Amino acid sequence: MNGERPGGGRGDQAHHVAAHSSSPAPGDAPEGAMIDPRCALIRAAVLTVSDKGAAGLREDQSGAALEESLRGMGVTHVERAIVPDEREQIAAALCRFADQGGVNLVLTTGGTGFTSRDVTPEATLDVIDRRAPGFTEAMRLLSLEKTPHAMLSRAQSGLRGRTLIINMPGSPRACREQFEMIRAALPHGIEKLLDQGGDCAR
Repeated sequence: MNGERPGGGRGDQAHHVAAHSSSPAPGDAPEGAMIDPRCALIRAAVLTVSDKGAAGLREDQSGAALEESLRGMGVTHVERAIVPDEREQIAAALCRFADQGGVNLVLTTGGTGFTSRDVTPEATLDVIDRRAPGFTEAMRLLSLEKTPHAMLSRAQSGLRGRTLIINMPGSPRACREQFEMIRAALPHGIEKLLDQGGDCAR
């Protein structure tokens, strides 16, 4: 994205459902589990995109599933917010997390399909500086082994400054399954995004 970054104005509204926390929560890794020490670098946010969720008419099960998955890999800083399926509000929330919130990983859930209200990919492309397509390519490829409906995903992934943004699906089950597909790459990806660690070459 070139020029002025979106993120201000009347679209900059989101309903926060949880603040960051360093205390244990359901889904935290069990005692004795192998945790990649680089997970300590990850400061995550989960952005749920849902008209009904933003209106308080639906429980945010997908956001909860992603928070549980993040904590299960050893991430202790997880913020959450909900916005309706409005492109401007989605983009504003992504900008706020990336530019102001001290977050370096944002997982969105919802709004990646074919309906007229599914605009999460467009909002993501509005705010990223560089694409990082490997994450969503892997999720689509591996999901095709389970269902041909994986071809209907328009999910995007990319970088805004030092924040990685990845569009996840809208159902709790699909969120859990697809998170496991990309989980192993996240610690190293964030490490490199922060210009830490050594050379990738061996």
